Amino acid sequence: MTVVRETGVKILDQKVIYQGWGRFLLLTVRLANGAVVSRQLEDHGAAAAVLPYDAARGVALLARMPRPGPLFCGEGADIMEACAGIIDPGETPEAGARREALEELGVRLTDLEPLARAWSAPGGSSEAIWLYLAPYAAADRIAPGGGLEAENEEIEVLELPLKELARQVDAGEVRDLKTLALILALRVRRPELFA
Repeated sequence: MTVVRETGVKILDQKVIYQGWGRFLLLTVRLANGAVVSRQLEDHGAAAAVLPYDAARGVALLARMPRPGPLFCGEGADIMEACAGIIDPGETPEAGARREALEELGVRLTDLEPLARAWSAPGGSSEAIWLYLAPYAAADRIAPGGGLEAENEEIEVLELPLKELARQVDAGEVRDLKTLALILALRVRRPELFA
C-alpha cells in the first residue's frame, strides 16, 4: 500500500516553455512553508522497462544504444540498458513492456514479474517507470530486434550471461539506473541463477 503524505505543496501555475518529443514546463509551486518557487519539469509520459532472462541458459537480454545524456557529459554514448520505452496512449504498462521487448530485443514475452512503479528522476521529470522481470526461452526469440527503423535507435541486442552481469554490477560498470535495479532485483529474487 502506498502512503501519500499531504504536505500542502501545490502547483499554482504551469507554463509550457517547449513542446516536442517531451514537454518542458516552468511550474510555480507553493511549498508547505508558504514559499513560492519556480521549478522546471520535463514531461513525456510514463514508461515501462523489462529485463528478460532465460533461467535454463543463465542469460539475460539487454540493448546497447547511443544516448545523448552520457555523450553530453563527455562519456561514451553507447550504454547497456534493459529495454524500455514510453507507454503508448491507451496501452497498459504490461503491454508496453511486451511491445518494447519485441521491438528492441526481438523477444516475445508472456509472463511478467512486476517489481515497482518508480520515479526515474523525480526532481525534474514526471516519468514514472514500471519495472518488470520476464522469463523467456530461446524459442521466444522470434525477431531480430534492434528497434523500429523509423526511430533510428541503433540498438544492438546483447544476450549476456547472468554471471557476467553480476560481475559488471559488482565492478560498478552498469551505468543505467533502471538496469542496475532490475539486475539487482533478479539477483535477490533468483540468486541461484547467478551461482
